[in-house]
Amino acid sequence: MTPIEIKTPFITLGQLLKYINLASSGGEVKALLASTRIFVNDELENRRGKKCYPGDRIQIDDDVWCIAPCR
Repeated sequence: MTPIEIKTPFITLGQLLKYINLASSGGEVKALLASTRIFVNDELENRRGKKCYPGDRIQIDDDVWCIAPCR
């Protein structure tokens, strides 16, 4: 599990995907969400505007990230 430090109260899923270098633009984020199963706190998510808060866990395939502080 890889921790992600943010300096704001939340980060959107689209911003997060760009931050971890899985997408470089909003269009790529949209395509990634359409073609890949992404889970936020063990729930399937496809909204790029989904707000992720400290403690949230994001899973894509076998890779897992968490917004610090991690649970």
